[in-house]
Amino acid sequence: MKRKTKKSNILFKKATKLIPGGVNSPVRSFSAVESSPVFIKKAKGSYLFDEDNNKYIDYIGSFGPLILGHSNSSIIKSASEAMKKGTTYGACHKNEIVLAKLISENIKSMEMVRLTSSGTEATMSSIRLARAFTGKDKIIKFEGCYHGHVDHLLVQAGSGLTTFGSPSSPGIPKDFTRNTIICKFNDIKNLEKALKENKKSVAAIILEPVPANMGLIIPKVGYLESLMKLAKKYKTLVIFDEVISGFRLSIGGAQNFYNLRPDLTCIGKVIGGGFPIGAFGGRKDIMSMLSPSGPVYHAGTLSGNPVAVSAGIKTLEILKKRNDKLYKDLDNKGKYIKEQVEKKGFKSITINQLGSMLTIFFNSNKIENYSDVLKCDTKIYGAFFNQLLSSGIMLAPSQFEAMFLSTEHSKKDLDYTISKLIEALDNLGIK
Repeated sequence: MKRKTKKSNILFKKATKLIPGGVNSPVRSFSAVESSPVFIKKAKGSYLFDEDNNKYIDYIGSFGPLILGHSNSSIIKSASEAMKKGTTYGACHKNEIVLAKLISENIKSMEMVRLTSSGTEATMSSIRLARAFTGKDKIIKFEGCYHGHVDHLLVQAGSGLTTFGSPSSPGIPKDFTRNTIICKFNDIKNLEKALKENKKSVAAIILEPVPANMGLIIPKVGYLESLMKLAKKYKTLVIFDEVISGFRLSIGGAQNFYNLRPDLTCIGKVIGGGFPIGAFGGRKDIMSMLSPSGPVYHAGTLSGNPVAVSAGIKTLEILKKRNDKLYKDLDNKGKYIKEQVEKKGFKSITINQLGSMLTIFFNSNKIENYSDVLKCDTKIYGAFFNQLLSSGIMLAPSQFEAMFLSTEHSKKDLDYTISKLIEALDNLGIK
């Protein structure tokens, strides 16, 4: 049956008159895949349902938060009960402590935790804190790693090995980014060169330990360990941006998966159970510098929102209870998709998979950093995306986003998806 689009198209036209580009986040526009956005009216388990009554197996998962699938009954119950008591207080409540304890118990490096309303707010605040603690101004970030829409983090790389960044969005003064240094992920020599050239001036290295905002990139064996050693040598803090990987790659995030202990960590997405939330935390001596116990200012009207916190508590409780089996099952699902597609012998694609995340790159070479990603064929990805959409499969409308699996994806879902992935690749003449 042909996919219906009439209602979504009408809604998009209405949206463009009131909302810039018709969307509240750019990737939702479907412009990267030369299509028009789908307007969703409800979701359940592994499925999305749009305004035209099309049904999709969902691999966006709201870009990462929904590890337990859509509309989990336990989470909805918890949030609903919290909502009956009030939607926001602007005051302290005991569940803030419960959530902070759950986070700290599972991510050991987060000795103290401060709740925020978004991942962007978490990264912004952690960098301010790192600068205050070290008394240094410069930070190092990596090509292709996205840390939210903060001015000094919206920086693209230059053509050299390591360059001072230029703003990658209009409206950002160059002065905002002059203290941001760009390095190449998975290239330890490149990082060491940057640290040597900026000796005694780098406050922190911020990175996604497992980048998932340029498609999924897997760190080389030993890379993260070497990065931590270099940071210690040059007396710079390490900030892990685990907004995506936290509580998704494992109960303790990427740092637990790789047995590492950064100085500061930023999390979000999964910890809200589908509600807007973020958090940052780390060493007690660093976190104690936050106001009101210290001089570094951070505040938020909706920080610790009782509804989001209740949903987050329930999510983490479920993850903790089902811990080993849940994460093993998710990893097996990811491996199953990767292995079944690779069995067909396609030479023009590369599949990166780790745990419940994977990306099909339209490039025959290894994809290990941002430069590799930029060599992928985005036009073919767009055609691939649209074929799958017509088959009732929702991938991210961009080559540069990961697929996210949930506990709710069934064997039937996976088998159907695999068959349609292979069919689309064959139709596109992928060898």
